[in-house]
Amino acid sequence: MRIGIIGTGNIGGTLTRRLTKLGHDVAIANSRGPDTLRDFAKETGATPVTVEDAVLDRAIVIVTIPERNIPDLPAGLFDAARPDTIVIDTGNYYPQQRDGRIDDIENGMPESRWVSNHLGRPVIKTFNNIYAKHLMERGLPPGATNRIALPVAGDDEKAKAAVMQLVDSLGFDPIDAGTLDDSWRQQPGTPVYGTDRDAAGATRALAQAKRERPAEFTAAAAR
Repeated sequence: MRIGIIGTGNIGGTLTRRLTKLGHDVAIANSRGPDTLRDFAKETGATPVTVEDAVLDRAIVIVTIPERNIPDLPAGLFDAARPDTIVIDTGNYYPQQRDGRIDDIENGMPESRWVSNHLGRPVIKTFNNIYAKHLMERGLPPGATNRIALPVAGDDEKAKAAVMQLVDSLGFDPIDAGTLDDSWRQQPGTPVYGTDRDAAGATRALAQAKRERPAEFTAAAAR
């Protein structure tokens, strides 16, 4: 599968390593340009490209950059992408720790809905609730005991099903977490966030989530 990855930090770098090892054709991009990715590309077998080229003729594009940098992506980035390109958002909003205040999210908009609005494309939310080290090391075959489950939220059922297959291929049980507007249930501070639960546990955790963001994940608490 032809996959583009925008962002090569902890999650983006891990997904690059895992997906190239599985045989996918992966193009990688960051804000500093392809020349800064030559060594990483040599290590992984991925192809370093510009951000604009990372979306071209790709079945899936994974956007895995800080929320604060989403508005800095090129305007109309996905205009030249295939209509059927699936966009995955792995991001989390960390107002105190990294991103600063984003009013729409502070006022209750789910993080990935905000991302989708900025990108001008539907997105599927996943890979946001697991640590990069665990994503790299803790994948297990289907049916294995204690296989970690990852929630997958989105509005397009066909796209969500394709992403769930990708999650499964990486060694994790995909859990249908509802629509993109339901994706607040997997945001930072919720019971499923960073907890490595199995499918039953992740399903319970999603149901137990409360809409109000914990103080440490709001900008107001930093004032």
